Amino acid sequence: MNKTLLLFIVDFLFLNLIALTRWERAEPARPRQPPVNQISANAVSKEQDLVEAMRQSLADEQLARQALEQKLASADSTLSAREKSVAELQSESQKLTVQLVDTQKAQADLNMRYQAEARDAALTRSQLAQLQRALEDKAAESERQKQALAALERQQAEARKQIEGLQIDVAVGQREKQQLAAQASELQVQVQSERAERLKVEQATNQLAQGVGQLAENSGELTKEIRDNRPMTINVLYNDFLGNRVETTFSATKKGLFGNTVRELSPKTVFTTDGKQVYALLEVEDTPFSLREIGADWESIGVRFSRPPDYRSSGSQIEFLEADPRVVVVPVSAQQVAALGAKVYPLAQDPFRFTEAVLISGGGNGYGELGFKLDPKHPGYVRVDNRFFKRLFGDFAPSRGDLVFSKSGELLGIMVTSDYCVLLHDFTPTVTFAAGGDKPTAHTGAILDGLSARVLQMPAELQ
Repeated sequence: MNKTLLLFIVDFLFLNLIALTRWERAEPARPRQPPVNQISANAVSKEQDLVEAMRQSLADEQLARQALEQKLASADSTLSAREKSVAELQSESQKLTVQLVDTQKAQADLNMRYQAEARDAALTRSQLAQLQRALEDKAAESERQKQALAALERQQAEARKQIEGLQIDVAVGQREKQQLAAQASELQVQVQSERAERLKVEQATNQLAQGVGQLAENSGELTKEIRDNRPMTINVLYNDFLGNRVETTFSATKKGLFGNTVRELSPKTVFTTDGKQVYALLEVEDTPFSLREIGADWESIGVRFSRPPDYRSSGSQIEFLEADPRVVVVPVSAQQVAALGAKVYPLAQDPFRFTEAVLISGGGNGYGELGFKLDPKHPGYVRVDNRFFKRLFGDFAPSRGDLVFSKSGELLGIMVTSDYCVLLHDFTPTVTFAAGGDKPTAHTGAILDGLSARVLQMPAELQ
């Protein structure tokens, strides 16, 4: 039995014993002194009082004994209940003791199993890592399969849609097939009638073939005429002009007071042709020569064409035109044109086809659209209408050296004043200077003075 429980029971019984004991009855009786002799008259009275007191005391004793017996009976019943409870507690304690022993045995078994499991866990840790990696691979494979399954489902949905569309197409095709069958029967009837008409058509075709041959001969001329009569936009003309300019360098050397004087200019120009020869077209002020100053005898003259990055070629001569000595051209060979890769502008065959022309500044800084008209007092020249000049790009006014093009892209001429443009029909020269070589050019001063005098003899509005 558990010691703590046994001490508790002993303390409980000891306290009950103390509580139920009547300590006043256990006190020993005191010795009585013999009564003193009194008067005989009072002797009977004292005995009666004593007897009565004893009787009363006996009755009280009986009552107290009855109460004590009741308390004892109650204490016995309480004690028996306590003893029963103690017995039950002892029985329960024994069961708990047995369970404790069993628990201790189970704990020992669990410790042994834990140690065994720990050893097994240490042995299978590598296997667990392998299993975890395998599980991750399985998870990745599962995710890939899910994605593949989703893609397959989408494909199936699209396939179902396509099947539905094909079913509709099949139904439509069947209806069309029925319609075609009906039409085929009708066509068979028509074929027979058309065979009869074919003979008539063949006869008409032979007649048309002869007409087509004549039409083919005229189509080339018609195409050329349409192209020539179709105006180009001035933006296209200007962009074409910028992309086909060629850098031309003039150099001239003469003797001066302090040695040789070299004058060099590098304008950009375009190529033009009369159908026979290609020329570089410039105004005299773009060259080392000038008709506004006293002519000088230039000992050597050079003309060079260049194209990036390293192409260089030379011109053999410089020509002043008969139409106007202020217009200068330099003959260019076909090889030079091909190497420079520049467009060659033809001269206008019909200058007055359009009522307006396109003027582009010689330096390429601007362009615009303007009207022009013939001046009967000055044949070979046209007067531009500056009042209605439509400047589309750049801030400039018409001046000497500006080029004038027709709206078909052909070259009309070059401005010799701010109001007049000389029309170029050909490139007949009035004076020619040799360029390049070691042989000096003779008497250029007198030639330039003669050209200047010719310009001064023109009407004032053409100067």
